[in-house]
Amino acid sequence: MRETAGRRVVFVNRFYAPDHSATAQILTDLAEYLAGQGWAVEIVTSRLIYGTAGASLPSRERINGVTVTRVATVNGTNLGLSGRLLAYLTFYLSAGWTLLRSLRAGTIVVAKTDPPLIALVALVACKLRRARLVNWVQDLYPEVAIEMGMSGLRGPVGGVLGALRDVALRHSTLTVAIGQRMADRIARRGVAADKIVTIPNWSDDEAIAPSASNSPALRAEWGLPTDAFVLEYSGNLGRAHEADTLLAAAGLLADRSDIWFLFVGGGHAQTELRRNAVAAGRERFVFQPYQPRARLSESLAVGDAHWLSLRPEFEGLIVPSKVFGIAAAARPIVAVCDPGGEVPSMIAGPGAGVTVAPGDATGLAAAIAGLADDLAACRAMGDRARTMLQQGYRRGTALEQWARALETLVARG
Repeated sequence: MRETAGRRVVFVNRFYAPDHSATAQILTDLAEYLAGQGWAVEIVTSRLIYGTAGASLPSRERINGVTVTRVATVNGTNLGLSGRLLAYLTFYLSAGWTLLRSLRAGTIVVAKTDPPLIALVALVACKLRRARLVNWVQDLYPEVAIEMGMSGLRGPVGGVLGALRDVALRHSTLTVAIGQRMADRIARRGVAADKIVTIPNWSDDEAIAPSASNSPALRAEWGLPTDAFVLEYSGNLGRAHEADTLLAAAGLLADRSDIWFLFVGGGHAQTELRRNAVAAGRERFVFQPYQPRARLSESLAVGDAHWLSLRPEFEGLIVPSKVFGIAAAARPIVAVCDPGGEVPSMIAGPGAGVTVAPGDATGLAAAIAGLADDLAACRAMGDRARTMLQQGYRRGTALEQWARALETLVARG
């Protein structure tokens, strides 16, 4: 499809393909989709691979119709908080300079939220170059950092950062939230309702196909019994997630040799969970690294059911988007979350999973045992999860919503 005049969009995010992180994957999906629809699509990103200290990708290349500009930044991996802050600062400077040099009047700039407050940098560039800013909010900072325990952000410092963030929200052309509770929080910050749209994140529901098997070859490779019931976690297990309830529930199920626990991915909380599992002698805990995207469907099929978690204080600040990959694989969702939260509300109606409040290890153990003892009901719940996805959360639907939102901005001129 030929590019239409005036349809130029520049995305700003610290990670992009071939990076494996969820934020990079969904950005890649959207960028390549828009390029196929005739948009001139450009990415301003870093040369980094998430969580990899030695990576350095090409500074400029074209991938599937998308022009990718990778700016120089400090790699803060393994350098602690100071390294992360330095990585953020260098990206602000490099990305801001790149935007100032490349933007022209009418360009749409879509700023995600990695690093935090990058939208404020993008706003300055947009104002100077008469471009238009769209916020794509994946999480709300500084609130997320405060809830993660960064006490230095409580009080005046956090107030200033929140006020700066709100400037970017209020002066943008559009803000895209990934959940309704997040949209409600944004509205309470003084953003006009007609400048907020909710578009959930997605999974590749075409590449992730339901499987009647449990990937026996992969189970054998990972040391999982073919006939075991496997509760899986796939993706980043970070500070916003809660794993103590799962560990305690596993202790209550210690005499169930048929129930195993699989963790695929990484993250701060997974490192801690692995250490605690070893200390507690949990022999049926299996840990594997992130898998290539081409192997994701096979990897997700290993589990008979999947669990996810979100600490209640993060409701509306973060949305556990891995729910869509689980549903695409037609697996039940075991949500350890606030029962009134975003994901529990999503899965309750169609009966796509079960919800257990954080701290309720007895309830979680009972839920896991119930699924393991009735595999037919477990599979039926997984089928309902896939139907839920197809009816309201397909990748194609989300991409079309994005295209319509951006086309509306172009039409306004």
